[in-house]
Amino acid sequence: MPSVELSTGAVHYLDQGEGAPLVLLHANPGDSRDFAAVIPSLAKNNRVLALDWPGYGSSDVPRPPESATVMLFHRVLREFIAALSLPPAFYIGNSVGGNAAARLAIESPQLVRGLVLVAPGGFTQHNWMTRAFCRLQGSRFSLSPHLFASLYLKRRTPTTEEMLQRAATLQATPERIALNRAMWRSFARPENDLRRESRNMTTATLLLFGELDPAVSAKRDGKVAARCIPSARFAALPCGHASFAELPDLFLEKVQPFLADCGNACCLVSQ
Repeated sequence: MPSVELSTGAVHYLDQGEGAPLVLLHANPGDSRDFAAVIPSLAKNNRVLALDWPGYGSSDVPRPPESATVMLFHRVLREFIAALSLPPAFYIGNSVGGNAAARLAIESPQLVRGLVLVAPGGFTQHNWMTRAFCRLQGSRFSLSPHLFASLYLKRRTPTTEEMLQRAATLQATPERIALNRAMWRSFARPENDLRRESRNMTTATLLLFGELDPAVSAKRDGKVAARCIPSARFAALPCGHASFAELPDLFLEKVQPFLADCGNACCLVSQ
């Protein structure tokens, strides 16, 4: 995998296909290989760039690992775009990856041609229970990455089995556990909340939520996101947190026409 030197160290990424860039942003925990089941199809019409967030996959762990936050990932995304001199691109973001992609579209809509948010963070109406869970996951009593992933991945496929294996090994080292906990502590902070800012979002957006997802609820978070982004298309799929890995064919059935529509709309505007 190629890499680029950013403020957190080397950030590795997959680069496959040709055409308008399509950037894939994974969840916490996870890495670029989480999208393995859909990348070949997506790369037929786009240049697919799938990042390993700092501390995941092959990317360097930020120092100290406890410094990791949602806003750090957002900054890294901007650095990545600048380092590669990317033109306006499509973005598919899962969970914290969806948060970073949505924030980019809110702050710099000229950089985003279209947005697919898969169970995105930032639309949770926090209460004592959600805040308590974030505190638990940010503490030494946290559920392990493997256990937590086994709870939110509701369909077993070759891709999800590999995700679980990585969660039990690569993502289970002490410094990566520390990073994972730091990310959880940041999820309940005010800067993670996108509900107010997203009301002014103008980017074409597709919202995909899993009906069986215990982490980011389609009935609660999904409805909030749909209300906050009135122009967004919304779909609830019969899966957990990662529809691209759990139901790749259905995911592509929803996403590919959306990306094509966005591309056609951009062409009309440019004319």
